[in-house]
Amino acid sequence: MEKITQFLREAYGELRRVSWPSREQTIQYTTLVVVISIGIALFLGLLDYLFSDIIKNVIIK
Repeated sequence: MEKITQFLREAYGELRRVSWPSREQTIQYTTLVVVISIGIALFLGLLDYLFSDIIKNVIIK
């Protein structure tokens, strides 16, 4: 039980030293991640559509 207590104390001490981002930075980073994720999803969706269309044309012809 002493090891668990020691671990929790050390973890709490480490968390106190962390340089947390401001609220504004967090919002900016979250927005950036959402925008990039949507962009990648659209790009991959377009590639999927194009490749499936190519495959359908090759199989049909």
